[in-house]
Amino acid sequence: MKCRMRDVRRAYRHYVERGKGVRRGRAEHGEEKKTGLARALSKMGFCSRSNAAEMIRAGRVKLNGAVRRDAETPVRVGRDRIEVDGHGVKAAEKVYWMLNKPRGIVTTAEDEQGRETVYELLPAGVPWVGPVGRLDKASEGLLLMTNDTEWAAGVTAPESHLDKTYHVQIGTADDSLLKRLETGVTDREEVLRARRAKLLRAGEKNCWLEIVLDEGKNRQIRRMLEACGVEVLRLIRIAIGPLLLGDLAKGQARRLTRNEIKSLDLAKRRRG
Repeated sequence: MKCRMRDVRRAYRHYVERGKGVRRGRAEHGEEKKTGLARALSKMGFCSRSNAAEMIRAGRVKLNGAVRRDAETPVRVGRDRIEVDGHGVKAAEKVYWMLNKPRGIVTTAEDEQGRETVYELLPAGVPWVGPVGRLDKASEGLLLMTNDTEWAAGVTAPESHLDKTYHVQIGTADDSLLKRLETGVTDREEVLRARRAKLLRAGEKNCWLEIVLDEGKNRQIRRMLEACGVEVLRLIRIAIGPLLLGDLAKGQARRLTRNEIKSLDLAKRRRG
């Protein structure tokens, strides 16, 4: 009987140790997960993936001491050594900014026509950040910028269905227009619809609408209204999910608070 109990205990210890080994092996396997070189630079908050690809093709990037010209070269983030122009690259602190974009400014890092860009609105010392979604040149309002590319992808992903709220100035509107925006209009063989559309206020010559979208198709509101024969006079994004533009002055920028970041994350999970 004693021999049998010893055998049982020995078998149990072997089972436990084997389980630890499996878990350790899985952890080690997780550490070995690889990603493309351009994507790795983007995930580390160094630059955008497209800029990284350009630098890689130009021979400016080394991986473990060797120049690599293929943007898809596999990298073990956190283990492999990446250098750009001879300087080691380390993961940057994740930063999250919001700004009130004025009309006439473009949402790009560099503009071939020399127009003012949203990057000129950021204070000195901000690390590289990329826009979360887009606002075209003629549009205004809330724009998020971050170097956390995975977080940004979650905000803009169609499956998150995160509401984006806009105030839109047009000529005149009636109930049939609002219903048509919510029912959906077709533009270039694509059906576009608003989650909600309502009249905010009306004057003698023009009125303001509030339009809520839960999908991010290119120039969606302008295309919807153009398909209805309506000209957009002004378009201002005033909220992304629970995050409001608030009293942030035009052309100004500030960092998001922890609570604001958390509320956006919660909103993504609820709608996703």
